[in-house]
Amino acid sequence: MARKEKRDDVFVEIEIETLGFEGVAIGRHDGKVILCKGALPGERVLVRLLKNHKKHVDAEVVELRSTSNDRRTPPCPHFGVCGGCTWQHLAEDRQSEWKRQHVIDAFERLGRIPFGEMTSLRSPEKTYGYRNKMEFSFGASAWLTREEIHSGEEFTTSFALGLHVPGRFDKVRNITSCLLHADAADRILSHTHALAAEYRISAHNQRSHVGFARHLLLRSSATTGSILTALITTTPSSDAEIAFVNAWMNQATDLPEGSTLIHAVSNSRSPVAIGSIEKSVGPGYLEEVSHGVTYRISPFSFFQTNTFHLPILVGEALDGADIRAEDVVWDLYCGTGTLSLPAARRSHRVIGAELVQSSIDDARANAERNSITNVDFHTVDLHAPAAIDVLKSWQQPDVVIVDPPRNGMHPQVVAHLLSVAAPTIVYVSCNPATQARDCAVLHEAYDVVRVTPVDMFPQTWHVESVAILKRRVGQ
Repeated sequence: MARKEKRDDVFVEIEIETLGFEGVAIGRHDGKVILCKGALPGERVLVRLLKNHKKHVDAEVVELRSTSNDRRTPPCPHFGVCGGCTWQHLAEDRQSEWKRQHVIDAFERLGRIPFGEMTSLRSPEKTYGYRNKMEFSFGASAWLTREEIHSGEEFTTSFALGLHVPGRFDKVRNITSCLLHADAADRILSHTHALAAEYRISAHNQRSHVGFARHLLLRSSATTGSILTALITTTPSSDAEIAFVNAWMNQATDLPEGSTLIHAVSNSRSPVAIGSIEKSVGPGYLEEVSHGVTYRISPFSFFQTNTFHLPILVGEALDGADIRAEDVVWDLYCGTGTLSLPAARRSHRVIGAELVQSSIDDARANAERNSITNVDFHTVDLHAPAAIDVLKSWQQPDVVIVDPPRNGMHPQVVAHLLSVAAPTIVYVSCNPATQARDCAVLHEAYDVVRVTPVDMFPQTWHVESVAILKRRVGQ
């Protein structure tokens, strides 16, 4: 039954039936689909209706009327606010089941194509403290919960350092520790908070584009324990700002051996956490080892964020590729060579393409450091029309590996892969929905013979998926 408290507030009680893409809880009321966050299947919840769409209504949970046996108490005080660990309240064995189901749903409901074996999800041993990279933002507008607003306590809202609230680019939740990254990274985050308060530093306002402090990047090595951290600001213009940067850079002696501190400057309007390096203490990069390959990782290069579980992901991709010693392999969206370099040790030649120049620089350095000579890396924007001419100049591949960003492959890349007609395509994806979409196009000539979900992001709804595609005989 629906009830009203304010003129614009409508509340209904629903039973949650299932979990959908991006972890959203799904129920129904009067034949209408209701979507909300934070609830679990089998629970009865009171929700406030927020926005009416053609096929569903967005809502927020106001009260749990009954709870699921799968519910647990989240260990993080920021759960439900910062937008990071959206499934901390769901038992880990059930997280695994739902992630696998979401991959199945992507291929059956979105891609609408047949697939062969859907393996069990490859779960990690380490479910907290696994992230090797976190990006925290400074903000000029701190987010407060309803409880904090009505508590009567006074809060400073003109400065925050933490994570963005979902759906609000201008609102940041103050966070001094995070359960997902290394303990040493927590110390830097907390120390940065203290220094910013001591020197009365202003946070960058994403609306007006004024303010000094912008981002705090924290990277850690699971192999060495070293930390790479970058403080990104606008150009310092006051004595306090200069003193703050110098004080922040002076914490190098308190970090693990081999660590790096960087001050970078960005005066751009872009919210991306990247800048021009002005000061640096330490080697300037991290090292990780996976599949017998040592990787150099620069401050702003892409590298899989869960090093502990990375060997499982790489192993699934390479074993599925079934690479022979005489094979030529393409690795599109290759990053720093996470897949390219192990593949090179199994093949005749690997050719990699990546947009980010720093990642290509790292990939080349990684190849040299590991004495891998049968791999070529190219800086290519695969979404630009000119990319196809570049790909046409490459040697015909026997295996193509793709690991695109969340948006998936550009349509021109998918179309070109159909014309290239490699016998095997290995599609690694952090978004099963776009993976299934692209595989549906490739289904014109390829069969999806196996899909393996890999849980690289425990406590969240995110899941990696490795799909093995084989070209049909006669196509």
